[in-house]
Amino acid sequence: MAFAGKYEFEGDENYDDFVKKIGLPSDKIEMGRNCKIVTEVVQNGNDFTWTQHFPGGHTTTNTFTIGKEADMETMGGKKFKATVKMEDGKIVADFPNYRHTAEICGGKLVEVSSQISRLFYKKQNRTLKSSRLKILSLEKIFR
Repeated sequence: MAFAGKYEFEGDENYDDFVKKIGLPSDKIEMGRNCKIVTEVVQNGNDFTWTQHFPGGHTTTNTFTIGKEADMETMGGKKFKATVKMEDGKIVADFPNYRHTAEICGGKLVEVSSQISRLFYKKQNRTLKSSRLKILSLEKIFR
């Protein structure tokens, strides 16, 4: 899938709720609200340079190769490592607390960020003190 191009922000859905949920500071939330971000994608095979140009001259650039670990930066400025994948024609990156996908639909760059639930299962087992009794009972059975 060819992603190369320059794309201007057209609109969004659920921005405020999402960025609050992932813990973006209020100054960054305000800066991003209805911000006319220009996203520039340079692609050479599986190698990408993904740059977001913000009003006022600030830019964020992530350079990555599909399937290889890369140094990345979140929309809030946090640096981390991630392996960007290609799934069903979509670029997929797991950021520290959300999953970001990007695809081309009708000539437009459609980006979706969804929160990743951090569910885990913890099981504690107590020590049984009756193990000697069980062994004795088994010895009686086999005699």
